[in-house]
Amino acid sequence: MNNWRRSSYRNISAGWIGVFDSGLGGLTVLKALQAQLPHESFLYFGDTAHLPYGERSAAEIITFVRQILAWMQQSGVKLGVMACNTSSALALEQVRREFDFPIIGLILPAAQVAVKKGKRIGIMATSATVNSQSYPQALQEQKPTIQVCQVACPEFVPLIEQNRCQDPYLRQVAQAYLEPLIEFGLDTLIYGCTHYPHIADVITPLLPPQVRQIDPAQAVAQAAIQELELLGLRQYRRERGTAKFAVSGNPEQFAHLASRWLGYYPYVEKVDLTAIHLSHVSMTVPPTPAS
Repeated sequence: MNNWRRSSYRNISAGWIGVFDSGLGGLTVLKALQAQLPHESFLYFGDTAHLPYGERSAAEIITFVRQILAWMQQSGVKLGVMACNTSSALALEQVRREFDFPIIGLILPAAQVAVKKGKRIGIMATSATVNSQSYPQALQEQKPTIQVCQVACPEFVPLIEQNRCQDPYLRQVAQAYLEPLIEFGLDTLIYGCTHYPHIADVITPLLPPQVRQIDPAQAVAQAAIQELELLGLRQYRRERGTAKFAVSGNPEQFAHLASRWLGYYPYVEKVDLTAIHLSHVSMTVPPTPAS
C-alpha cells in the first residue's frame, strides 16, 4: 500500500490513527482496531451532516473525504482508515494520491477474506457501492471463478442512524433485501457497509444457517497492523491508547447513539468541514463511475 510515499513518510509512532465514516457505522471498525491495537490512540470522525453517503454522487463523496482527511492531517494522524465502503469504492485511490500519510480502505481486505470462505458471495451494500462494482471487481481479481450477487440496501443506514434497530419494519426491509441473495444461493455474505453489523442480530435469523458472514472490520484491523509494522509506526507503549470523537452534525445526538455500542458516553466535538483548507490537495476531477 502506498509504496511510492514510504521513503518520505515521517517515522512518528505516537500519532493518531484516524478512522472515519458517514456516521455510526465506522464504530464497528474502531472497536476492531482498538481490540487488536490496544496501545494506539484513535481519532474518529462521523460525517453525520452528510449521511447517508450511499445516495450521494462520486464528486460529493470525494469532496467530503478530502475535507475529512485534511482535518485529520492537521490533527496529526499517522494512518487513515476509511471505515466506509462507499468512500472506499469511490474515493480511496483518488485521495491516496493527494495526501502524504497512508490510507487504507475496506473493500480489498474484505474481498481477500471472502474468497477463502466461499464460492457464491452475496453482498449487501449502499447504492453507490453497488453501482461502483468495486466488490465484484475485487473478488474476481482474487479468484476469477467466484460468483457474486449484490443488493443495494438504501433503507438500512437511515434506520440505524435513527436508532430503529429493533423496529419490526427493519426486519421486513431486511427480509426483502435478502430474498434475491437467498435465491442466488449465497454461501457467504459480506456486510458491504460498516453500519450493517449493527443489525446482524436482525439479519442472521433470516439467512440459511450455513451462510458465513464477513464483517470487513476484522480484515481492516489486520491490514492496519501490517501497514503500521511495515512503516515502523506501530505503538508498543505499555499504557492503553485513547479515543477522541468528532462529527460534522449534531454531537449530542451522535454521542447518545454511539454510547449504545461503545459502552460509555463519549465527548464529541463538532467540526465545520467547510472551514478546512484544501490548498495542498491536488484537486483532479475523477471519472464518473458507470451506473
